[in-house]
Amino acid sequence: MPTVRMIVEYDGTAFYGMQWQPNVRTVGGTLETLLSQMFDEPIKITSAGRTDTGVHASGQVVSFTPTRENFPWDRLRIALNSRLPSDLSIRHTEVVDGVFSARFSALERTYVYALYHGRATSALLARYAAHVWRDCDWARFNDGAQFLLGEHDFRSFCGMLPESGPTIRTLRELRLESFGMVKRIVIRADGFLHRMVRTMVGTLIECADGRRDPASLSDVLKARDRKQAGLTAPACGLYLAGVRYADGFDSFSEPPVFALAADLAVHHNDMR
Repeated sequence: MPTVRMIVEYDGTAFYGMQWQPNVRTVGGTLETLLSQMFDEPIKITSAGRTDTGVHASGQVVSFTPTRENFPWDRLRIALNSRLPSDLSIRHTEVVDGVFSARFSALERTYVYALYHGRATSALLARYAAHVWRDCDWARFNDGAQFLLGEHDFRSFCGMLPESGPTIRTLRELRLESFGMVKRIVIRADGFLHRMVRTMVGTLIECADGRRDPASLSDVLKARDRKQAGLTAPACGLYLAGVRYADGFDSFSEPPVFALAADLAVHHNDMR
């Protein structure tokens, strides 16, 4: 039986997360319903990341294994996109080795978080970037991030503990870049715990605005206590941007919010 790998993009605003849930609209549920209709059999998908309510994706990966083998695979992406809602689309489809799993075959995941820093809110960025209005020293954000890099027990940054398995992860990249009033945060690791990215970002924002000493993050890690970390950053700024696999496949795609922010900045400057 063939295994299909797809890159999925979605605006998570109107979805109750990735995983199927009864009586609510989810990314997984929407895909499974359509795929089941197309293949005329029950289809269950596996996703690389179980994104929460309101979280977006520019490089989510899903896999599924239908029993049907004589499908016109080169037409699958077009067929799906013609029937999917406007806030969910398929960027790529391919048939891969049957042992492939979007979740368990992943070597590394990359999340990108978007912040809009300014006194006034932005109506055009509100769905796609979290708003920070306090005065911030963003160098302090990156100073605090250095204490989180490497292999650690990230229990203090976990929203809901896993039913089984350790809370140790290896964080390979965590940095903030400034593009005027918009900040781009890249977070790359071998895996993530529930709400780990949003909790790290929220805690580091407290470092940037002076409410927390960046060096204190070392003690937060050692405490292994969620109460010692900061607030959970809003879901609207978070994107699952890419997943990397051993066969060289990497689904990374830059979230379009940064291009939008750049266009808005140029427009505002032209209007002055």
